[in-house]
Amino acid sequence: MIPRYDIGSAVSLQRVPLQAPPRRKSRVMQPSMNEKMGNDATELSGGQSANSTITSVNSISSLLKEKLQLSLPQALRNSARRQNADYRLRAFVGFLFLCVVFLVGFAHIYYNQHVLQRAYFDKFRFNKNERMMTVYSSSGGEIIAARLGEGIPPDTGVYPCLPHHQRQDSVCLEWLQQTRLYLAHTKHEDMHCYHVTWQSLSPYYNPKDCFDWSSKRGHWYGAGQIQNMAYPLERGRLELSPFITGDVRKHSFGNVLKRYFLNSKGATILVDAETPLYVSINANRTNDFCLQAKHDAFAYINHLTPLPQLNYTICATDNMKTLHSLMAEKSLWDGLKPDELHAVHSLLSEPVWQISPINEAAIYNYTEDVIALGFLRQGHVLLSEEWQPSPGDFVLDEERFPSMEETINIIHRRGFRIVFSIQPFISTESVNFKDAVANRLLISERGSDPRIPALTRYKQSNSAGVLDITNNKTLPWLQTKLESLIMKYHVDSFYLDLGTAQDMPHYYKCQEPLTNPDHYKTIFTRSILSTIPVIGVSSAISRPRAPVFVSLPPFPSSWKAIKTVIPTVLSYGMIGYPFIMPGAVGGDVALPMSDNNPDNDFEVDLPDKELYIRWLQLSTFLPVIRFTHLPSKYSDESVLEIAKRLTTLRQKTVTPLLKKYANETLDTGLPIIRPLWMLDPADPACHVVVDEFSVGEELIVAPVLYSGSRQREVYLPAGVWRDGIDGSLRKGSRWIHNYRVAEDKIAYFVKMPDNTRF
Repeated sequence: MIPRYDIGSAVSLQRVPLQAPPRRKSRVMQPSMNEKMGNDATELSGGQSANSTITSVNSISSLLKEKLQLSLPQALRNSARRQNADYRLRAFVGFLFLCVVFLVGFAHIYYNQHVLQRAYFDKFRFNKNERMMTVYSSSGGEIIAARLGEGIPPDTGVYPCLPHHQRQDSVCLEWLQQTRLYLAHTKHEDMHCYHVTWQSLSPYYNPKDCFDWSSKRGHWYGAGQIQNMAYPLERGRLELSPFITGDVRKHSFGNVLKRYFLNSKGATILVDAETPLYVSINANRTNDFCLQAKHDAFAYINHLTPLPQLNYTICATDNMKTLHSLMAEKSLWDGLKPDELHAVHSLLSEPVWQISPINEAAIYNYTEDVIALGFLRQGHVLLSEEWQPSPGDFVLDEERFPSMEETINIIHRRGFRIVFSIQPFISTESVNFKDAVANRLLISERGSDPRIPALTRYKQSNSAGVLDITNNKTLPWLQTKLESLIMKYHVDSFYLDLGTAQDMPHYYKCQEPLTNPDHYKTIFTRSILSTIPVIGVSSAISRPRAPVFVSLPPFPSSWKAIKTVIPTVLSYGMIGYPFIMPGAVGGDVALPMSDNNPDNDFEVDLPDKELYIRWLQLSTFLPVIRFTHLPSKYSDESVLEIAKRLTTLRQKTVTPLLKKYANETLDTGLPIIRPLWMLDPADPACHVVVDEFSVGEELIVAPVLYSGSRQREVYLPAGVWRDGIDGSLRKGSRWIHNYRVAEDKIAYFVKMPDNTRF
């Protein structure tokens, strides 16, 4: 029998689960509720039991509702957090994927461009798969970066050459049925040279190499005169063009060229003379300088190999001035006779008077006006080719010059020298044309009967043949004509007006094939110099030996043209033509009997007076000063006074320096007129100054080149310089801003000893 207390306790224990469970956050209330339940447990009966059940159900419902209200937002928040975490995880995974792709791509590029580069020679690397070439300095910096073999189909394999194609001391690689590449290396003193030769194996492939000419690669100089005369060269733009002489008003290049390019970081590119060279600069919106070998129907119609070859040499050191000095042609005095050296000095110290001879009176009066000035030396009277009835006659026009022998004697007694301009062009109206054709002395028409001469146009001659200097009979024939002039009129020397490659007949054919049309002027000049005295040539691709001076191209009489004089002079001097003859003071305006003056009006317009004065100031410091219009023609005493002071300055200060550095040039090959970087090659500012120059290393000239300007910016290289205007001392390696220059003054600065102190 179970005790009553135990039964009640059991009933009480059974009813406890029907009650709401205690709230976790309401632990303070739990003892009182348990106490109440314990007190009322023995009193529950009938309706009380039902009410208790309803109360318990309501309590459970209320507690569940409260629980849901508390837990649902928490669940939603947890869900949002999980989604955000998922997005972040996906983004992180995506970022890792991109990083992996980038690293793989970078590794591939690095592998191909660097790891696959092979150091074939010291300071030289080449990636044969990507055809990337890099030349380094001794400190490891990149000097040259280039893409070789542009245009080779990408699927063409590259292999070592077969044994019978190998060359001693060269690396040979072949892209099957496309081209073959030879790489070689030589070392001279501190200079490394790398020789690159491409041999095309397909008639559809013309070897082409492109060099990076972006700003990080330094500055480039050389070539000669190009369109718009960019200085440095990387500032210009030129479509792919044959590297032959011409007129920059119509063609890509000017009258003097050399296949030589110099970089401010210490590298040169020298292209072989046999290469059928095409050149482009920054073409197609690139920063590339490209060399291409290509045969064509005019410039490179004659070739030694059936398919084109690109052959050039890259030389490098750590100093551009040292490198240029090593590359310069030395010992120009070798074989120089005393009278030839005297001729050089006379051109440096005496003016050249360029006259278009209308008649004897014009020549006589011109020389009389020179003497009347009283301060200009006599110098050389240069008669344009109009002294002949027709170009190629090689006799004086007796109708216009009936007593020329006597006139020349008078001119000689006045202290002048007489120079006649001659051309290799024989007009069809010349008395010598028939004789030249009969003896086959003229260049013939390619593809026609060799007796048919090839005709061209040059200056006033609308139809003219060209003497074939490769014919053994031509030089004796011409020599006889010129010696007759010398004997009869006592001509002192000749000036060779050779034209340019673009003036040659398009379908020219010489008895001996020419490498290119420019090759003609080289042969002609060398042939004439062996027998006839010559003081100047109008065009060249190789340096004529002293005392021959090379002329600048004709410049229009304009402010735009005067700005191109200095970069042209600097470029010609740097590529190996130290003895240069600038054009006339004031520009080469229309002269009587010239193609720009068809009416033969002797009273042509004078250049603008201010332009004439500024041009005269500039010319005072150049190797040769050439006049067409005398300063007295302006009928202005101020012009005469300026000319007189400039003449004194030239005679006392400039001429001694010109002679000094001319003698140095004969030893070293360095130019007389130099860019500022030759004074301080490590100074970046000197690399880009385009409107200043130095005479040797002792005098800097900064002429005014803008109409109406009375001031300019002047840069002085390192050292101490004496101001030529006010005599003050100025420290170098800095700009002088807003430097005042009056119309009758020119800014020049003389180098002082290094120990000079203020």
